[in-house]
Amino acid sequence: MSVELLDTTRFLGFRVRRQIAGKTYQEYFSLKKDGKRLRGAARAKVKAAAEKRDAALERKQSKAKSEAAKTATFGKNGKVRGILFRMKTEKSGTRTPVFQIGIMSARAGKIVNTTVSINLHGLRGAWQKAVDFYVSHKRISKTSKTYKKLLQLQPTKAQLKEMKCRRRRR
Repeated sequence: MSVELLDTTRFLGFRVRRQIAGKTYQEYFSLKKDGKRLRGAARAKVKAAAEKRDAALERKQSKAKSEAAKTATFGKNGKVRGILFRMKTEKSGTRTPVFQIGIMSARAGKIVNTTVSINLHGLRGAWQKAVDFYVSHKRISKTSKTYKKLLQLQPTKAQLKEMKCRRRRR
C-alpha cells in the first residue's frame, strides 16, 4: 500500500504514489477544507478516496509488471533471456559445457541460479531441464505457447561449437 499521511507546515493529507512502467504516478488528497482540519467522517471519506485510487494504481502496476515479464522472456536476437551457454571450469581443470540459468524468480521472490551439464544430460536433455527450471520459476504453464517456443529455441550443436570458438578468441 502506498498511501502515506503527510502532516507538514505546507500540506496535511494523504499522498498516493506508485511507479508504473518507469513513470511515477503521484496524487494528493487534502485533509483541510476552508483552512480547517477535517475530522471524523469527512476525514475517513478522504482516506477512502485515497485508498481507492491506490487500489486502481496497484491493479495497473500489477498488469504492467506481468506484461513486462512476458516480453522479457525473449531477447532481440531470438535467444532466451536468462539461459546462457557457458564453458564451466571444474575443480579438476576440465572445461564442461553447461547451460547456466540466472533469473528473477516469481516463485521465490529473489534471483535464482543453476547450471545444467550438457555432457551429463545430452544437448536435448540439458535444454529440457534448463527450460523446466526456467518456467517453474517464471510461473509459465507447460501447456502454453511460450513453453513450446522456449523448447524450440534449443541451440544446435553447430551454434554451440561457434559460441565455444568465439569465447576462445577473446
